[in-house]
Amino acid sequence: MSSTKQVTTKGFELPASERLLKFLERAGIKSPSIVPLTPDASTRNYFRVAWKKGKAVAAVYPEAFDPEVHPYLDVTRLFLENSIPVPDIYAVDGQTGIIVQEDLGDRQLFRVYEAAPEEECDEYKERAVNLIAQIQKATSSAYERQSIASRLAFDEAKLSWELDFFVEHYFGSLRKETLRHGEVAELKAELNDISSELSARPRVLCHRDFHAANLMVDRDNRLRVVDHQDARMGPVTYDLVSFLLDRRTVPPSFAELRAYRLFLLEERRLLGLESIDPDEMAREFRLMTIQRGLKAIGTFSYQTAVCNRPAAYEQFIQPTLSIVLLAAEWLDRFPALRRMIRERL
Repeated sequence: MSSTKQVTTKGFELPASERLLKFLERAGIKSPSIVPLTPDASTRNYFRVAWKKGKAVAAVYPEAFDPEVHPYLDVTRLFLENSIPVPDIYAVDGQTGIIVQEDLGDRQLFRVYEAAPEEECDEYKERAVNLIAQIQKATSSAYERQSIASRLAFDEAKLSWELDFFVEHYFGSLRKETLRHGEVAELKAELNDISSELSARPRVLCHRDFHAANLMVDRDNRLRVVDHQDARMGPVTYDLVSFLLDRRTVPPSFAELRAYRLFLLEERRLLGLESIDPDEMAREFRLMTIQRGLKAIGTFSYQTAVCNRPAAYEQFIQPTLSIVLLAAEWLDRFPALRRMIRERL
């Protein structure tokens, strides 16, 4: 394969749709048709396209890439080798920045929740938690094949950057507040403690954005994983926190959260993974809830105030603040953070 230093950028001045049409014509697709799909806070353009004897989804990237070291392709290979259900890849053209993959349809899990009975929703949730355990089992495989995911981690620098992003965009971009120096110092000290403690936790392979918008129910009613290009090493509870608490308008009960923590421990046991003390996992889960929740609020604030997309994100800001506050109160820590959240709820 060509490296990114060798591939040409000729043609990238064309709109993504025109670039894709030319690619489809070269691939021998007669009368190519493309339907734009809405990306979620992405620099990529997605289209549903005619492909061979059916349909496919094409991702059109803003620049050329080397398929051998492309994060999405690398993690896809890792996941497929470990029987983690992601879309099959049909074609790749690094020089034009295009990946054609299996079309899983439009049934995102969070949409299925809206119409399915509670018992069916619970079954899907258990299947999703089983997928988290399967991803964690692939940790050793990621290291063995030197996957890009094995060389990235939620280390202290990454976790701190995400929390700084929260401070900048929640207080600054969204609320237009200038915090007092004393407030900033107190808050930063607590956020630094969160990053330090989480970065010291044992690490496993994480999807990194494992929530119901990134899980698809395919035509055979199987749960499939998408948007996995940012996989990296992180705490055992990272994906579980994301799955149970991301984009929630009403926090789950403590009983529900405990039940799914224990369910993940059991799924890990059945896969032969190292046992974890339930109480220790509960503490990490609460700490991870604070970090992941604040990171999400930073993203929601940025998308609302900077990208002008309030309809998609603003509704989740206050509920996520409440979730963070509950976790901090349960831990009985981080008084400055708790005070600042209460003042703004």
